[in-house]
Amino acid sequence: MGVETTDIARRAVEETGAPRSAPRERLDARDLGPPKPLKQTLERLTELDDGTVLVQLNDRAPQHLYPKLDDRGYAYGTVELDAAVVTVVWTP
Repeated sequence: MGVETTDIARRAVEETGAPRSAPRERLDARDLGPPKPLKQTLERLTELDDGTVLVQLNDRAPQHLYPKLDDRGYAYGTVELDAAVVTVVWTP
């Protein structure tokens, strides 16, 4: 993760209430066309260790992702920052 994306991830985690001390994985979906952000996010979540927070950078709020996260029992929050719309996903 570069310095800029590290700062974005930190800010998003702080604003969403995700566990601050948990390990983080980043998925930059800003340049991916639909449905790739949705598909890659769900695939990445199944690969993560328990307790790892996924930070997804996107160019818009991932509206179609939210019901799928709800169905799978994930907690999440989305914040709009200057560089990206950031959705943070974690296991409660």
